[in-house]
Amino acid sequence: PSMSPAVLLAAAAVVAVVDWVAVAIDNRKVEYVAKPLTMVALLGYAIALDPVVEGSRWWFVAALVFSLGGDVFLMLPGNRFVEGLASFLVGHLAYIGGMVAWGLDIVPAWFALVLLLFGLIATIGGAIVQAAGEQDRRLRLPVGLYITVITIMVLVAGATAHWWFLVGALLFYVSDATIGITRFVRDFAYSRVGVMVTYHLAQFLLVFGLTR
Repeated sequence: PSMSPAVLLAAAAVVAVVDWVAVAIDNRKVEYVAKPLTMVALLGYAIALDPVVEGSRWWFVAALVFSLGGDVFLMLPGNRFVEGLASFLVGHLAYIGGMVAWGLDIVPAWFALVLLLFGLIATIGGAIVQAAGEQDRRLRLPVGLYITVITIMVLVAGATAHWWFLVGALLFYVSDATIGITRFVRDFAYSRVGVMVTYHLAQFLLVFGLTR
């Protein structure tokens, strides 16, 4: 018999916490196992759950697969940053597809919120693109394209008028913005822990939102 969605979700949560601790104490061996295993368990949960909109589920499953690919690229030896970026970019496109399949419901209050978020996100994203270009001009285009796509993902999440999707998308942006700031501007204490906590919470909220 297949595992229940609740067991898979609990397993994903436990492994995620193990990964956060491993990152905090800089235990790379445990991190290299726990980080991808978290996404594998979450993938199992996404496949096993009972979604409100069936079509959205399979878009989200695709997003998780490409997110897992991005995780692996970023863990591999050498500089696989652009490959990881590309994999996550496709994942965001899949999330956008799933949210469109869910249905958009743009109402005035949400539209105002979305505009506010767009202004904030564009400001932060623009600063990261500029800093990336100053470090290596070849990164300006891929980083700019990535930030554009994740910004659209946040805006589409807002347009669904679904709190789980919006908060998940925002946490994803916070995680990626933290990576951009620490990589291209300035690093700070426990930044990697912050990146992983917000990243995993984002994925959990987005997928769990399929059931609400």
